This record gives sequence, C-alpha cells and structure tokens, in this order.
Amino acid sequence: MKTRDICEMALLVAIITVTGSFKLPSLFPGVEFQLSAPFAVAICAAFGFKKYIIAGCLSSLICLGLGTQNVLNVAIAMQFRLVVGFVLWLAKNRMWSLIMAGPIASLLARVFLSIFVGKAMLALLVLSLPGCIFTAVVAPILTRVLVRTRHMVRLA
Repeated sequence: MKTRDICEMALLVAIITVTGSFKLPSLFPGVEFQLSAPFAVAICAAFGFKKYIIAGCLSSLICLGLGTQNVLNVAIAMQFRLVVGFVLWLAKNRMWSLIMAGPIASLLARVFLSIFVGKAMLALLVLSLPGCIFTAVVAPILTRVLVRTRHMVRLA
C-alpha cells in the first residue's frame, strides 16, 4: 500500500466521520438526517465499493470509540452502505443510480429501524423525505467533484 493510498483512505474516513456528525434538523427528535449520506454515495461512486466500505467501517469504529454512535447507529449505517454499494454496482454508477442510491438506502434503513424499535414505519419514512431529496440532489454533484479531484491528483 502506497503512502498516497493511506492518505486517501484517511481523508475518506475523515469525510464520512465529520459529515456524519452534522445532521439536517427535523421537527421530531431522533429522525434527523446525516449530512454524510450524499458524501457516502459520492465516495462509493468515485472511489469504488472496496475503499468506500473500508472507510465506512473505520469511520464507524472511530465513532464508536468516541461515543458519538452506538451499535444500532453503526448497524443502520452499515445497512445504508451495503444498499448504496449494491444499487451503484447494479446500475454501474449511472446517473439515475447516483440519484436513487441514497434515498433507497435511507428508506430501507428507516424500515429496518422501525422494525427494530417497533415504531411507526410510515412516520419514519415520511420524516426522512427531506433528507432523501437533499441526497438525491447533492450526491451527483459531489460525485462529479470527487471524480474530478481524484483525476487531478493522479495527474500530479
């Protein structure tokens, strides 16, 4: 593994960790939307699933160690990551998949959460819609930025 690869991985972990600590507010506590969702989709599309899942796991370990997440948060995040990776792999990173991967993963994570905690699924799904729309709009833009940045770094 090259120094460049290690630095790249550290930056990806930092992006996921820091953006995961910022949340789009909601009217009801506990249903905020993490700002890391569009970054996660963009990282998966620009850097590939392997780097994305490794960075996500390392980010989750850091958050567990810092106490900013619990095991349920990590389980939901891992489910989100796997669904994003599957959608992007299935559609070969086409534009529609960049738009839909985050919302699909988020909605499935909310279904899982509602089953696990026994709360109203419809309410969780409806309250996640603003974050899903935000992710659908921002993820393709961030993907273009990360792909360009990655290409420019390789030229240097």
